[in-house]
Amino acid sequence: MDRDFLIDLFADFGPVTIRRMFSGFGISADGTNFALALRAGLYFRADDQTIPQFEAEGSQPFQYQTRAKTVTVNSYWQLPARLFDDSEELADWARAALAAAQRAALRKRPKARKAAKRKVTGATATVPAKGRKPATRKGATKARKAPRR
Repeated sequence: MDRDFLIDLFADFGPVTIRRMFSGFGISADGTNFALALRAGLYFRADDQTIPQFEAEGSQPFQYQTRAKTVTVNSYWQLPARLFDDSEELADWARAALAAAQRAALRKRPKARKAAKRKVTGATATVPAKGRKPATRKGATKARKAPRR
């Protein structure tokens, strides 16, 4: 599948962004990835609400092989081949996949901010107060101005 084919395929769905990813493309709308176009086929994002629809069509989740095992990614399922000929129904499935991806994004917790790393130089160095430069031997007795905010 090439970029032009994918743009035509999603014409009834609406505008999509197509980016290089792995051995194919990642497909997103409104900043949310909802599909993967890989050598093995087209995969849509799925969740507990949409997986039964894929199962009813006989679809399988995305799988790839490592040296040691086969990895199954249950969040992406292969689009039934019959939908390549029915752009209106494909658009319905794409909307459901986008909704599944948006639900997944809402369930993710925001990542905790990492503590700022502080650099220590020399044997007599001390950890400076937040937002301040460390005192040096030469200027250790001089008061420092607070940083601008």
